Formats: sequence, structure tokens, C-alpha cells
Amino acid sequence: MPHYRVSQAARLMGVSPDTMRRWADAGKVRTETDAAGHRTIDGADLARLATETAGEHHRAHAAGQSARNHIAGIVTRVKKDEVAALVELQAGPYRLVSLITREAADDLGLEPGMMADAVVKATNVSVEVLTPG
Repeated sequence: MPHYRVSQAARLMGVSPDTMRRWADAGKVRTETDAAGHRTIDGADLARLATETAGEHHRAHAAGQSARNHIAGIVTRVKKDEVAALVELQAGPYRLVSLITREAADDLGLEPGMMADAVVKATNVSVEVLTPG
């Protein structure tokens, strides 16, 4: 399962790093210390927090999206059948849902806790996996 540094988790949640640290200190999300001494958050625990706090914090988001409308988020749910996969992402207070092929979901290795972009064009949303960094 991926782990995220506090600043990465804050960006995915749509809050400041200070807010993320306060949430960790208050026990809303567990942190661990990596080999370099940085606080990290388990991706699955971050996905749980994103789902629980969806809609709690409303703030203005930057209007500077690219023409391709990439919206960074964290995968909170993947439900697969034989042909299709329903993928839910939480991007700050926004929940995005995409219906993609099961093959695409398997190829991307999608699972809760992963960082991904929702790539929006008209009414279609596809999922793009990002590497932490």
C-alpha cells in the first residue's frame, strides 16, 4: 500500500499541510515515520479519511486547470465485475466516479489508497495513475 508524506496527503485532501498535521495529531489519521524521519500516512487510511470528511471542508480551488482537466485525488473504491469497473476518487471535497473497463482497472492496478488523476473531457472521466513524488 502506498504511503504519502504529509504535504502530498494535504494536496490530495484539498487542505494545507498544517491542517493535515493537526488532523494527524488529533488522531483523525494515523502517521508513521519513514527511514528519513518524515511523517507518512498510509494510503488506505487516507482514503478512509477522505471519504469521511467529504463535503466537510469547502474552499475555493484554483481555476488554473489545464485544457485536459486533470484533477488529482485518491482512489477510495474499486468495484469490478467481469467487464467493467466502477472507480471512485476523492479530490478534496469532491467525489468523482468513473466507469472504465475491468481490463483498464487491472492494467492500472487500481486499489483504494492510490493517488490518481481524474481526467475529465466533456462527460467522460478516465483514470490515470500517478507515482508519489
